[in-house]
Amino acid sequence: MNDSLCYLNGEYLPLSQAKVSVLDRGFIFGDGIYDVAPAYGRRLFRFGEHMARLERGLAKIRITNPHTRDEWLERCRTLVAAVAESSGAEDQVVYIQVTRGVAPRDHVMPEGVTPTVFMMSNPMKPPSAEQRHQGVACTTARDFRWERGDIKSISLLGNVLARQMSADQGALETIMFRDGFLTEAASSNVWIVHEGALLGPPKSEHVLEGIRIELLHELCEDCGIAYNLRPIAEADVLGADEVLLSSATKEVLAVTRIDGQSVGHGALRGKPGPVYARLYEAYQAAKKTMSI
Repeated sequence: MNDSLCYLNGEYLPLSQAKVSVLDRGFIFGDGIYDVAPAYGRRLFRFGEHMARLERGLAKIRITNPHTRDEWLERCRTLVAAVAESSGAEDQVVYIQVTRGVAPRDHVMPEGVTPTVFMMSNPMKPPSAEQRHQGVACTTARDFRWERGDIKSISLLGNVLARQMSADQGALETIMFRDGFLTEAASSNVWIVHEGALLGPPKSEHVLEGIRIELLHELCEDCGIAYNLRPIAEADVLGADEVLLSSATKEVLAVTRIDGQSVGHGALRGKPGPVYARLYEAYQAAKKTMSI
C-alpha cells in the first residue's frame, strides 16, 4: 500500500498509521462528503470551484465546514509537496473527505459531534496516449442509484456497481439513463456533440455538478463552440456526432464505442472528433492559467 503522507484530524502522518473509529458515521452510514481536486506541476487546478462544491455538499447534509478555504489550501499544498518529494509526481489528485464524526450508532444526526477530516494525495493516472488517440469504450445502464446525485456523498455503492458493469465488459465507463434521459456516468459527466454544439444534461438532483461543467462552458466560449444544457434522450446519445466524458482525472475524453457500436458518422465514425480535439487543446492551455 502507498504509505505517503496523509492528513487526519489535525495531524500529518503516514497512511499506514491513520486510524478512524469504527463508530465513525462515515464507516457506519457513509455519512459524509468528499471531493477530488487535481494538481498540475504541484499547483491546484480550479481550487476555488472545488471548495465551493465541498461547501455546498456539507451544507446539504448539515455538516459545518471544519476549515476555512485558506486552511484547506494550506493542507492540500502540504500534501502535494510531500507526495511530489517522495514519488517525483508533479501532477496529482488530492482526495478530501469530511464525515459527520464519531457517535453511537443512530440514524438521527447527532449534535455537538466533531467532523472527521481525512485528506491524501496520489500521483495522477491520466488517460493513456492510446486512449487519447483512439477514444474509449463505454457501456450503458439504467441509472439505479439514489435520487440525490447532486450530493458528492461518500456512499458510492451505486457508482461502484455501475462502474463494475463496464469493467466486466472491458470498457472504461458506464453511461446511465433515468426514465430514458441521460444523467451521467459512474464517475464522469457525459456530453454529446450535435451539429457542432456541445450538449449536456441540465442541472438537477440526479446529476453531480462536476467542476468541468462550468469549465467546459468557458472553454466553449473561448473556442466559439455552441454550448447548452438540456434534457438528452438516450437515442440522442447513441446517435450523436461525438460523445465525451469529463472528470478530474479524465479531463475531457472522447468515447468512440458504446455497447460495442461505433460513435459518430461518416469518416469520423469510431474516431475522436473535432470538437473533442479543440476542447482538449483548450483544456491543456487552461491548466497553465487556472492553477494556484
